[in-house]
Amino acid sequence: MRSSLFHHTEPEGEPGSFVLANGRMLKVDLAGSGGFFYAKQGSMVAYQGDVDFSYEGSGGMSKFLKKAFTGEGMSLMKVSGSGDVFLAEDADEVFVLFLEGESVTVNGSNILAFESSLTWDINRVEGASMLTGGLFNTTFTGTGALAVTAYGTPVVLNVDEPTYVDMQSAVLWSTSLTSSVRKTAKLGAAIGRGSGEAYQLGLTGSGFVVVQASEGHPLPTKQ
Repeated sequence: MRSSLFHHTEPEGEPGSFVLANGRMLKVDLAGSGGFFYAKQGSMVAYQGDVDFSYEGSGGMSKFLKKAFTGEGMSLMKVSGSGDVFLAEDADEVFVLFLEGESVTVNGSNILAFESSLTWDINRVEGASMLTGGLFNTTFTGTGALAVTAYGTPVVLNVDEPTYVDMQSAVLWSTSLTSSVRKTAKLGAAIGRGSGEAYQLGLTGSGFVVVQASEGHPLPTKQ
């Protein structure tokens, strides 16, 4: 049988590593990775071998309470066993970051999977209030792989002067940056799909921010 379809075969990866099966799908080899990792619940599209999936909620009671209060965080599943697991999220583009004793702040909705060697917590953006909404994000620290998604090809902006990003468009940013909330003076100038108010994530210092080319997936059409 011949077809260009068969050009899309899975790549070979190092045991325990996160590798891209293609630009929109992550492959995780459980061998040698301590036997488990964490992924967004419902993100599994296929697996090979003896693999178990168990619901992890928000990662502990303290994180559960933060999630309940902020709306941030993830519904996680613990993936364990031996074999290969394939993950995807609405055909979004997938990117893998390898942290080496570093930390990064990520929008909770953009997290796809991460190695168990990473520690994480939910943090509030400085200057945020209950009125601004969506200003609690997840910080990862340590050494290990982290897979994130983006709806619309992202761009990496170097932050060497004050930078402002739409809340729904910010994927991740350096923890070295100081974050704040900025309200546009003219409400009609920059109203997005989010809260209906013109708030932006403000970043200052030295570092980078990853911005996706959208404000997220289109909202469902009301019947």
